[in-house]
Amino acid sequence: MHSLWLSVTLLLGSAVLIYLACEFFVNGVEWVGHRMAVGQKATGTILAAFGTALPESVVTLVAVAFGAGAASKDLGIGAALGGPLALSTIAYATVGVVLITTRQNLPAVCEGFRSLRRDQGWFLAIFTAKIALGLVMFAWKPWAGVGFLMAYALYVRQEMGAEQGEEEGDLEPLRFQPKAAAPATSIALAQTLLALIVIFLASRSFVMQLEHLGPALGLKPQLLALLLSPIATELPETMNAIIWVRQGKYRLALANISGAMMIQATIPTALGLFFTPWMLSPPLLLAAGMTGLAIVAMFFAFRRGRTSRVLLAAMGLLYLAFIGGILGLGLAG
Repeated sequence: MHSLWLSVTLLLGSAVLIYLACEFFVNGVEWVGHRMAVGQKATGTILAAFGTALPESVVTLVAVAFGAGAASKDLGIGAALGGPLALSTIAYATVGVVLITTRQNLPAVCEGFRSLRRDQGWFLAIFTAKIALGLVMFAWKPWAGVGFLMAYALYVRQEMGAEQGEEEGDLEPLRFQPKAAAPATSIALAQTLLALIVIFLASRSFVMQLEHLGPALGLKPQLLALLLSPIATELPETMNAIIWVRQGKYRLALANISGAMMIQATIPTALGLFFTPWMLSPPLLLAAGMTGLAIVAMFFAFRRGRTSRVLLAAMGLLYLAFIGGILGLGLAG
């Protein structure tokens, strides 16, 4: 009992530390993007997303390449599917709930939202290929991983060269140089990297506590990776979104989520293809189905150039439907 309460305490403490570190991270990465003359959307989809998603990809690499036994590889594959599920449901829903609770409204029509449609389209095409590969077995499947890495490189090239649109809000003073009107790029970069290190360490602590709680809840490794671990590993992106929504930078918040989803659709998948058979079990296929539904809904919402806080909040229902499906179909055993 003492160990259980200690795990819960460390879990909550890690979540608080992640949020505080994210405050410094989003502040620093905005200044880094500004000094590099990168638009706000690319700052969210590339710089912020890559920074927060990189540690998760390292975790997947360790699980599938260096893990001992099938359980570790199952954990890695589960994380590769669980990440997009958590981002497309919980992260978007969190943005909607924050908008509702703070009584903020999204712009009625925003060209920036139309540009986010392209991200959803990219993700949907890559995600469909990712799931299709998990249904068949063939000898040269590992080589398909190269294609996913190339797809992400192409996405980055397109994002960096795309029209970024109007900026949202003003840059807040850099936390490490609060009195400087134009802080040094090196200081902004140092703040961003230090915050990222704290986020990584706190996230690992969060995941460790979940791994301790998982057996107590009777969860197998792959289900732990699908149900609980993504909540931890995608927590930085969700916290970033909360902070940017609070600042009125809605497009930046949503761009960070969509950019992180592109990373989750490509890099962990490539690692899984390189080091595992990449055959998807029924729980993973259910997770894929819920992720696909969420992305299709957001694609058509962004295509109109508008979305609503209620629609965003409703994405969380798909995650609850996933949990209900796992329990109802007896896939948790």
